[in-house]
Amino acid sequence: MRNLILLGALGVALTGISASAPTPAASTAAAPKPAPAFKPTRFSVVVRGTGPDVILIPGLTASRDMWNGTVAAVPGYRYHLIQVAGFAGEPARGNASGQVVAPVAAEIAHYIRARGLNRPAIVGHSMGGTIALMLAARHPSLVGKAMVVDMLPQPAGFVGSTTAGVRGLAETLKGLSATPGGRRLVEGVMEMFGGTQPPDRRSDPDVVARATHELALIDLTSDLSKIKAPLTVVYAAPDPQTAASVTQRYAAGYRAKRDARLVRVDASGHMVMHDQPARFRTALKEFLAR
Repeated sequence: MRNLILLGALGVALTGISASAPTPAASTAAAPKPAPAFKPTRFSVVVRGTGPDVILIPGLTASRDMWNGTVAAVPGYRYHLIQVAGFAGEPARGNASGQVVAPVAAEIAHYIRARGLNRPAIVGHSMGGTIALMLAARHPSLVGKAMVVDMLPQPAGFVGSTTAGVRGLAETLKGLSATPGGRRLVEGVMEMFGGTQPPDRRSDPDVVARATHELALIDLTSDLSKIKAPLTVVYAAPDPQTAASVTQRYAAGYRAKRDARLVRVDASGHMVMHDQPARFRTALKEFLAR
């Protein structure tokens, strides 16, 4: 009742104003539509856990499942598990043509903004490490910290060669993927290094070839000085006799980022999280806690 009396009094008070003032035209503008939710086309994401945000990026041809053991063993974080389109059975979608690595990095930056993530930690293995470096260097305000697992700023240096030395092989691989016979050859090479995969988990040879070609030409050495976030580099030393030279190679590769923290894992191959899971998880815990 009191509310009705107040509304009536306001109506009387406003009568004189409305009588002398022109009646405003009715608004015909439609209410703005909400912006559509961002849907990445170059990768998909599975989110697990709760806590500070951590984005996990797998390497060339790899599945996000490679992180399952790590996620289970290091709880207390909200993990965003990336699956690059065209790898491990994921349809190529946005990666069906053109470059792969740099556009995926740019779209992950878009994902961080769209989801409102507050400077997440970025962890990338192999090609995923290259993407982590790109994110940290090219989008410094979005990255809280970054970990690169077994990858150099110049990926060609990972196989002990220069960009020029790998370019020919990469261009041959890219050309082969354009023909049916060449695609079968590329598939054979992938099986040689990654094992035979069931049909629904195979990587697209064309996406693999273009990503490999792109990696052969990338050199992020000059970008390291742009990285403001703390950087940890975990690298494998499979042979004790060559461990010192591997350390020298990584120290030289990351010299431009003087505060980079280098962590060597002995007796491990490229898949550090599988070959030495306990030591990798310890390194990850220390990285996330820093």
